[in-house]
Amino acid sequence: MIVRLLFTLGLTLFSYGFVVSTATAQSMQADPAPEPTEDPLEGVNQSVFQFNLKVDEYVLRPIATGYNAVMPDAAQRGVHRFFRNLGVVERFANNLFQGEILDAGQEVGRFLVNTTLGGVGFVEVAEPLLGWKENHEDFGQTLAVYGVGTGPYLVLPFYGPSTVRDTVGMVADGAMHPMSHFLSTIQLLAIRAGTTTTRVVNYRSMNLTLFEDADRYAVDLYGSAQDIYLQRRAQQIQE
Repeated sequence: MIVRLLFTLGLTLFSYGFVVSTATAQSMQADPAPEPTEDPLEGVNQSVFQFNLKVDEYVLRPIATGYNAVMPDAAQRGVHRFFRNLGVVERFANNLFQGEILDAGQEVGRFLVNTTLGGVGFVEVAEPLLGWKENHEDFGQTLAVYGVGTGPYLVLPFYGPSTVRDTVGMVADGAMHPMSHFLSTIQLLAIRAGTTTTRVVNYRSMNLTLFEDADRYAVDLYGSAQDIYLQRRAQQIQE
């Protein structure tokens, strides 16, 4: 139970943190508000969204603040790159599923270069040295490429903004991880709890100011997070 709780808490900022921080930055600009998005589950979503904010306020923010006090900025960026490097399997597979053969191969090349020359991924070597940029693709995007609709907008407990399609994609991406096929459920959850919690605390510590300014600048934080998430996903699919 404790392992599952830690793992779930760790997922909070995987997308939720990015969306809220991005919504904060964009809400400070004078651009016209986007058209309202249909949200048939808004009542439930609003409640879950407020719950997630409380989790951030009382759990993640205090932990990330302490982490930020002892971990240098350069080390935080290195940890962030390390975890990005570990996502090579999902990126490789989804580029392959979408017919992006060259990008799939480049992901393998990036992993090998950054793992061997970049200290298992703590230093980005492939892009500055060879011009190989990360080609982020996930299974939610793969489903979109094959014509699967988004489905209703969802705010997941702990995880944050999503859609039915992206939730299915998230589960599929998790199943692609090599550890899923070699470890027991308890072992897998324990490892993911530790790595995911470290990753999101590290990410949260890199965005302390943006999160603290969110309530100040966003008139409708829920609506802003929803709009930014859906716009970002649409842009990723188009690219």
